[in-house]
Amino acid sequence: MSAVGQFLDETKALACVHCGLCLSSCPTYLETGNENDSPRGRIYLMRAMQSGQLDVESTAVRHIDLCLGCRACETACPSGVQYGSLLEETRDHIEKHHGRGLFQWFLRRLVIGQVFPFPWRMRLALLPVRVIRFLRLGILLPKFAREMMELLPQRLAGGNLPPERLAKGEARGKVGFIEGCVMQVMFGDTNESSVELLNRDGWDVLTPKGQGCCGALHAHSGQLAKARDCARRNIAAFEGQSLDAIIINAAGCGSTLVDYGELLKDDPAWAERAEAFSAKVKDLVSWLDGSRLAPSGSREKVTYHDACHLAHAQGITAEPRELVKAKSGGELVELAESDLCCGSAGSYNLTEPEMASRLQKRKVQNIIDSGAEVVVTTNPGCLLQIQSGLRKAGAHHIRALHIADYLLETGTADD
Repeated sequence: MSAVGQFLDETKALACVHCGLCLSSCPTYLETGNENDSPRGRIYLMRAMQSGQLDVESTAVRHIDLCLGCRACETACPSGVQYGSLLEETRDHIEKHHGRGLFQWFLRRLVIGQVFPFPWRMRLALLPVRVIRFLRLGILLPKFAREMMELLPQRLAGGNLPPERLAKGEARGKVGFIEGCVMQVMFGDTNESSVELLNRDGWDVLTPKGQGCCGALHAHSGQLAKARDCARRNIAAFEGQSLDAIIINAAGCGSTLVDYGELLKDDPAWAERAEAFSAKVKDLVSWLDGSRLAPSGSREKVTYHDACHLAHAQGITAEPRELVKAKSGGELVELAESDLCCGSAGSYNLTEPEMASRLQKRKVQNIIDSGAEVVVTTNPGCLLQIQSGLRKAGAHHIRALHIADYLLETGTADD
């Protein structure tokens, strides 16, 4: 076969020395034992597709699809391979040239591409869910629809934030806040908790109304052009605000926001602006001052699940643990395989439900075995996946909470 043209940054691909140190960190390789389902194997497949040895209608696409994009391999890699970037470039090429079946097209192009990134569309799409739940008609739905409904929170707590909310007490400065899409529609209470924590920490919080989807779902599913459009919109919305930082409370979104510079590096009109924006993006857990939190006094055992795109994509692991310890009075039960993906991976639990379910069961069993009564995490997808898994396992005594809600549960030092 002839070469298909350069879609992959060959320099990044050649950084892989095929040492195999990534294998033990890869969730899909651990489950299947297939080298093609490992980061090393997938990089071979990517390069073979670029050279024309394999085409986009080959079985290679199946192995690329099965990748969670968790980027645990980047943490393990001694050579600094930018696997996440390689994966997005490859998926962008696949989506341009590979024919999808009707169901996958519906999920990827319509549900993921045209519903999730738009809060008002998501709210409309969720109206039938409320009716079905109220009338208890779920049993009449086909299996895939029941599984999708099972992932949704039992209570849909949507809501919009005001444009500005002032610090409580003397202000230390001003930060911007990203509302998100899923966070805004399903976890509005958590957004409120996040802003309240920032206000108590001494920050005025600005929430520009011109912002939109961060572009993560587009980037991860091979729609890079749309992800770049999202990036430009958000950069424009936050420019000129004299902010100390731009705060995000969803790890998956954060990993894309901090990569806007990379995403728009070839756009002369936006490259410098994107770098300036990304430099200000901070996850909530890395911005809050833990010394201002008062211990809750609760004797509940607490454990922490590392969201992949916080731990592996952004390298943030210590800060959330320190905040949990500050709130719990120093008590934190370490979770076995805490940084192994739970199977959510953005929209992965919709497009790859079988593998997502296997990883969900593995994660939930580790949580149960920890003896914890509360599991805390930093990403809405992880939260939905873990909550659903705990319900399936009958582990109703274990609560799964976003870290903002956990930290605010019983107040802070200046209450």
